Amino acid sequence: MITRLQRWVWVGAWALAVVAGMINVAGILGFQHQPVTHLTGTTSMLAAASANLDLAAAAHFGAIIGCFFFGCVLSGYLVKESALKLGRRYGIALLLESLCLLIAVPLLSRHLSAGTYLLAAACGLQNAMASTYSGSVIRTTHVSGMFTDLGILAGHFLRGIPVDRRRVSLCSLIIFGFFLGGIVGALGFARWQSQVLLIPASGTALAAISYWGFVTAARRRIRDAPSLPRASPAETR
Repeated sequence: MITRLQRWVWVGAWALAVVAGMINVAGILGFQHQPVTHLTGTTSMLAAASANLDLAAAAHFGAIIGCFFFGCVLSGYLVKESALKLGRRYGIALLLESLCLLIAVPLLSRHLSAGTYLLAAACGLQNAMASTYSGSVIRTTHVSGMFTDLGILAGHFLRGIPVDRRRVSLCSLIIFGFFLGGIVGALGFARWQSQVLLIPASGTALAAISYWGFVTAARRRIRDAPSLPRASPAETR
């Protein structure tokens, strides 16, 4: 149960969901029509290609899965822990995601699969960055879990079981952000093609800079806060 949810978690989850929605739409509308923010469909396509002994397709889908996994590994190495906490290396992970998206743009414009692999790595980085808060799983690159949680909570409500309204709000926020990002991504792709990815690339870079500024300001407030006087031995008796 989420007992307290800081504002930066709400804003960050929504913004990253918007970014993921844009990336996934760009992948689907691109030359390979490949979703990249989650691996369920890609794993099924890998299985089908393997069953048909289509080695080229199997290698392609395997590379997407491997790059997504590599992004998760890199995020785990940088952030170290899965629990959300201010001050961890989210800024570095966001900046690396931005770099992956920037490099992917010219590759996708030339119809090179390496661009798709970079998108998958960027999504792996993002999805693994912050996965747990107050015992609740937070995912920003796909919404299956969010819809599942909402369904469970709806079932609890129908049975008269108390429902965590903050969890409902968080799931709804992430779903709306992903959907909104998809709309913006589709409209942008129709006009700019793969260059629409420059928008989420700029957004993640700006988020990294904003995060560093927020952390610096928070640490400064803690450092400058007056310390409480220690009690004398007589007062502790």
